[in-house]
Amino acid sequence: MSTPLLEIKNLHVRVEDNEILKGVNLTLNRGEVHAIMGRNGSGKSTLSYVLAGKEDYEVTEGEILLDGENLLEMEADERAAAGVFLAFQYPIEIPGVATMTFLKAAMNAQRKARGEGELSTPDFMRAVKEAAGLLEIKQDMLKRPLNVGFSGGEKKRAEILQMALLAPKLCILDETDSGLDIDALKVVSEGVNKLRSPERSMLVITHYQRLLNYIVPDVVHVFSAGRVVETGDKSLALELEAKGYADFDESNAA
Repeated sequence: MSTPLLEIKNLHVRVEDNEILKGVNLTLNRGEVHAIMGRNGSGKSTLSYVLAGKEDYEVTEGEILLDGENLLEMEADERAAAGVFLAFQYPIEIPGVATMTFLKAAMNAQRKARGEGELSTPDFMRAVKEAAGLLEIKQDMLKRPLNVGFSGGEKKRAEILQMALLAPKLCILDETDSGLDIDALKVVSEGVNKLRSPERSMLVITHYQRLLNYIVPDVVHVFSAGRVVETGDKSLALELEAKGYADFDESNAA
């Protein structure tokens, strides 16, 4: 039987004077892929930032448990060490920082936080080569500065490589289909699917059903006005695609 990895209970979040999340309840079992869909401003990305520990988001009520531990008591780096990974909607370019240097620093920072020794250079190179091979990432991409001059698809693939190397328990993909053409979307989705595991759960945030043709979710949640208003299987995403969000906005207002 599946056990909960992530439990969100009655979560209320403010940004400055605006209440964005208004009582979110959501349970994500180990090994499951859940999709969150909703129109702009419904609170989807806010939830991803709160889970990752972004500053300026004030939790006024509720709790978030990861493997039974209070996530809200951890700093962002502690959450990362505990196994939380956020893939950004628009990964930033970092000129002057080599991709390989960044990957090694990230892996060793997590190992240190967990009380493990640093990776030797040969072990690190072996891990990168194995992960890049699995995700069909060319070596020349790894020789460039982080995300500099990368296409949208390359930036997302670089993030999936980070995800593979850091081996998180909880992967949060915030609108990972943004800015991708259909070919890049297929490649990125294949990479994500290769990292699905009975020990790893994923929260996929998207506007559009098309991403869910490639990353097929176990559960779909509809967000409206800061809360989950409907939960179902993958057919719910198709219903949204056909009918839009208006019916769900009305049910939330009722």
